[in-house]
Amino acid sequence: MAAAAELNRAWLSWNGPARLHGLDLARALAVFGMLAAHLLTIEEPVALTEPSTWVDLVNGRSSILFATLAGVSIALMTGGRMPHRGARLGVSRRRLAVRAVALWLIGVILTLSGVPIYVILQAYGILFLLALPLLALSIRTLWAIAASVALVMPWVLPFLDALPMWDGESGRDLFLFTGWAYPFPLWIAFIVAGIALGRTDLRSTTVQVTILAAGVAALVVGGIISIVAEVTGMALPGTYGEAVFSAQAHSGGLAEVIGSGGFALAILGACLLLCRTPITWLVAPLRAVGSMPLTAYVGQVVVWAVVALGVFDDTTDLTAFRELGLFWWFCLGAVVFCTSWALLNGRGPLERGLAFLSRKLVPGWHLDPADRVVT
Repeated sequence: MAAAAELNRAWLSWNGPARLHGLDLARALAVFGMLAAHLLTIEEPVALTEPSTWVDLVNGRSSILFATLAGVSIALMTGGRMPHRGARLGVSRRRLAVRAVALWLIGVILTLSGVPIYVILQAYGILFLLALPLLALSIRTLWAIAASVALVMPWVLPFLDALPMWDGESGRDLFLFTGWAYPFPLWIAFIVAGIALGRTDLRSTTVQVTILAAGVAALVVGGIISIVAEVTGMALPGTYGEAVFSAQAHSGGLAEVIGSGGFALAILGACLLLCRTPITWLVAPLRAVGSMPLTAYVGQVVVWAVVALGVFDDTTDLTAFRELGLFWWFCLGAVVFCTSWALLNGRGPLERGLAFLSRKLVPGWHLDPADRVVT
């Protein structure tokens, strides 16, 4: 009886009525997208008439989707549509700060493994800390901040990138330890947008359709900005204008920020709508991955390091590792592990560990588990 009760508890933790299935599915797509960006060779930009180039959709966009969904999770952990106030908000902020430091430390450890990817967790740690003062703001104010940062920072980022502090070995270390491949002065826009989304009624069909439509509209606007900048000569190669208006992955240009931000919204809206249907049970193994994104992300880096050491006695050769053709094996491994763990234990191991650590270091109310909506 005890075993049956435990299995039922595990099942409800990621399939119960309080769980947003679409959010988990969107997270899974972000995880697999980042896997593809890491493990597949992407040489050509997307061309709608060339299916072989479609994999480029994951480049840059997956990490922005990941960041936006992290903002949604922050909102849900701090009250969802009914933000925590007063002393309870203080507890939530301190617990989120503990998570931020833990994420930064995990990111540094993964970076020190030598696996040749830009680990996003250091940036996450900093972004979580930057989000702390914003948790009590209204939805309108959150959207205003997100839009302002998204529109202003592409003009400032080229100057920040050119600062001499990035020079030399110490500059390289600073780049890695701050996660500057995902520059926090700009990427806070995606986190704040996610918090604003998490403060809305994500169960509402109207809200879900609005998110999808707004995402598609922003995606189109980003494409138009890129085309206009190119046609008018505002984005000539090697110029300041190219940096400001760029649509290239990880460029921080206006076209990328608006277009890829719209892509994240569209994916979230589509996943929420899709999981209103019985299809949600067909994609349950994917949702299992999305229910433990930190475990899946860290796991793929650890497995990468172990395999690379075993095969090459070196973790740093990106080309050689990609030539092993392990992308689909990594995906399969993530699905099998996460589904098995979710069925037997519910919450992911690292997710559970972070929750335990934050509660242990910051005693207080037993806040609602991550990714639950207060109704």
